[in-house]
Amino acid sequence: MNTISHVPPGFRFHPTDEELVDYYLRKKVAARKIDLDVIKDVDLYKIEPWDLQGTGAEEQNEWYFFSHKDKKYPTGTRTNRATTAGFWKATGRDKPIYSKHRLVGMRKTLVYYKGRAPNGQKSDWIMHEYRLETSENGPPQASLFSFKLHLLMSRTDRTTMTHSQHAFIHIYSNISSLKSAN
Repeated sequence: MNTISHVPPGFRFHPTDEELVDYYLRKKVAARKIDLDVIKDVDLYKIEPWDLQGTGAEEQNEWYFFSHKDKKYPTGTRTNRATTAGFWKATGRDKPIYSKHRLVGMRKTLVYYKGRAPNGQKSDWIMHEYRLETSENGPPQASLFSFKLHLLMSRTDRTTMTHSQHAFIHIYSNISSLKSAN
């Protein structure tokens, strides 16, 4: 898994929700080139959140990823958010993301639990999962929902490809708390 990005020294990646959805996620869905290679592909559901720290973004205490979307059942629409050691559980309502007063996407917040539902132990890991709401020409398209954007963070630091199933993840955490978790 090649997840190390090559960016110039001093570079800081702090996109807004609008930029994440309307630029990065939309380009990923459309299989268009993204100008700066700062977002890598990672299978989020095959790796635990604390194991993502070795992916090349430790200097910023932030991680952004595209990830495959996994269905819970082969013929269903529900997403499988289980990992080997736990699962991601949705919390609250989805937040709409607008660009120039136009709905472009939604953000779902999830919390990581160690163990299995319904008895999992809540952790400090939070993920924001982004999805596109509409195509560039207007109405929703099923193919756009196959890509998602995710933001993962630790609470301690809170101060048109139709066959692929991807997500986008942004992760950030306090490095000292991550090192003590290992």
